[in-house]
Amino acid sequence: MKLATRINSILPTVNGDIKEALKKISEISGITHVDLNYPEHFSQYSVSEVQETLKLANLEVNGLALRFRKDFINGELGNSNQSISEDAYQLCKEAADACRELGGKVITLWLGFDGFDYPFQSDYQKAWNQVSEYVASLSDYAQDLQISIEYKPYQERSYALIDSIGTTLLMVNEVNRENVGVTVDYCHMLMKRENPAYGLSLAADRGKLFGVHINDGYGTHDDGLMVGTVSFMQTLEFIYYLKKYDYQGVIYFDTFPIREEPIAEIRQNVKVIQKISELVDSIGLDSIQETIGKNDAIAVNELFYQCLK
Repeated sequence: MKLATRINSILPTVNGDIKEALKKISEISGITHVDLNYPEHFSQYSVSEVQETLKLANLEVNGLALRFRKDFINGELGNSNQSISEDAYQLCKEAADACRELGGKVITLWLGFDGFDYPFQSDYQKAWNQVSEYVASLSDYAQDLQISIEYKPYQERSYALIDSIGTTLLMVNEVNRENVGVTVDYCHMLMKRENPAYGLSLAADRGKLFGVHINDGYGTHDDGLMVGTVSFMQTLEFIYYLKKYDYQGVIYFDTFPIREEPIAEIRQNVKVIQKISELVDSIGLDSIQETIGKNDAIAVNELFYQCLK
């Protein structure tokens, strides 16, 4: 199992030093990869300096996630100001170049500011078409990388332009590039009131599941709680479908320890996901599929009690 964790959980404990954070992460058994934020994680050190630290820490780079701030709060690729949207696109190209240099495979696009807060505020189709064109251009620029769209229904905006598994797959279909796909985030799916395993299966069945962020929450906010702590059975189902579709990518712990000691919190995430994975294996994929095939709530409840043995 390839596992990565949120670097920003560690940064406050090392005075924001990305190299020191990577060294600490390398000491956590089970963590094999990292996802870096661009340009956020390259403000202190060059790409080559970060690469050297990763090599010494024996960590692989899964990919880079774009982080748009400051000038982009009214929209990134879909900004109505063309010069700002062009700046966002150039940032994406820079991230692709850095990702190649680091040996990563995935560029994750979370367009948190492409959206709206008020009726009549956004020209919906103009923004949609603009984002589609930029994603297509980025995928052509970085044909050797996977361009993965991470959706979230709200936060930073009241309404996101790309807010669900459905709109994400619609965008992927319209862009129509082999290297454009989806990153699913468990908490974001709960916020949209999607069943996480269902959304995952829609992307995976189409060969478009490029990234997985796992966490937990109560469904109204991006709580970023530890894996399996709130919705255990849905988490179990989520892991089952990852195994069913033989997902070979990295699973990223997108959790936010605030009162918890971050290293201990990450270790607990590793422990729990490995335990759930073992639990799925012990019950057996075929046995679980047989239960699903019955379409019987009582049989599902029996499966739940089997997990408690």
